[in-house]
Amino acid sequence: MGKHALIFGASGVTGWSFVNEILHNYPSKGTWDGVVAMTNRPLKQEDSLWPADSRLELVSGIDLLKGSQEDLEASLTKNIKDVSKITHVYYLAYKANKDMQQELEDAVNMFKRSTMAVDRLCPSLEFVVLQTGAKMYGCHLLDNHPTDYIQVPLSEDQPRLKYPYHDMLFYHPQLDWVTKYAKDKKWNWCDTRPDIIIGFVPNQNFYSLGTVLGIFLALYASVQGKGAQCAFPGTSRSWMAKSNDSSSDMIARQTLHLSLKMPANQKGGGFNVADAKGYESWSTKWPQLCAYFGLKGTGPPKDGENAPEMRKYINEHLDAWKKLEQQYGLKKGVADSDLTFQGFEYFLMTQFDFDRQYDMTKTYSTPTEDPFTEERSVMDAWGSVFDRMREGKLIPNDARADSPQS
Repeated sequence: MGKHALIFGASGVTGWSFVNEILHNYPSKGTWDGVVAMTNRPLKQEDSLWPADSRLELVSGIDLLKGSQEDLEASLTKNIKDVSKITHVYYLAYKANKDMQQELEDAVNMFKRSTMAVDRLCPSLEFVVLQTGAKMYGCHLLDNHPTDYIQVPLSEDQPRLKYPYHDMLFYHPQLDWVTKYAKDKKWNWCDTRPDIIIGFVPNQNFYSLGTVLGIFLALYASVQGKGAQCAFPGTSRSWMAKSNDSSSDMIARQTLHLSLKMPANQKGGGFNVADAKGYESWSTKWPQLCAYFGLKGTGPPKDGENAPEMRKYINEHLDAWKKLEQQYGLKKGVADSDLTFQGFEYFLMTQFDFDRQYDMTKTYSTPTEDPFTEERSVMDAWGSVFDRMREGKLIPNDARADSPQS
């Protein structure tokens, strides 16, 4: 019998790739008999870019916070066909809220309620994954990120953040709860820790750097012309800062590998997930990303000059973008969507100006007898995102410099 996956947050920037990899038979044909893709907002299969496959079950509209625990379990039973066959659960759901305390409470309760539900409803359950992230290492604290007790390269055995930052991060109560809850359960679990996630989102997303960069560079090439120079929209420090990209495809593959292979004696382990063992910087990535669109990527402006702001450029050229929407039949309203937290991209490109590279040893050595080995280059990761954006009509089909239509 093959495995059955349930993915909470399936239309998100990482969830999409989990479904896609399973439907494309990763790690091998016959591994998966079914995948339940749970989304908050409705998503049609034809809009998802997932292959038409009888193994796929799309379920939307289940509010993980609504009603009692019994109500949630009844809703899952009613809406998921053969819920008892679920063997692997990947919890990737996230509810953004500008009220940080409310966001924390929602995040903890959503994970608790969903995990208790699958524990009770899925007698075949083998593995649960909670996706956390680089906030475990304090990267989100920017100038306040700890360097005395958390040091690069960032490894999974580093200590937790100290007070007061510890209490402000919902990963900690999530992990504390599941550690205790799952202690005597027959199923295994782990948490995975990507840095900034690079991926394709068919249904829009609160934070998606890949989407914003794709729109910005496609628009810039259209307005300024192919061959134009495009300065890095950040600072000289962020230009050189070391980090590991975490593309959604590789997050999915590494996580699926761990959930299928991880030894029982590593129950509850944390794992960094990223594209490769080595680090990159924007100084190596930016010229490659720009070249995809036929642009010449250059470094940040010299001292005294303002760095270009992607969101400002997009807003100033919305009329030009609307013409592209009409000309190429693009999905409307994506460039200036209310579903995007506008301005986050400037924050990511300018404020993350410190080294935060990962130690990937643990992920690439688990399990010791059959470890994960695949690595991906910058354009293997980013190029696939831009290609999918073209296919999904988020950017013009001829945006790619070497496309036949160029």
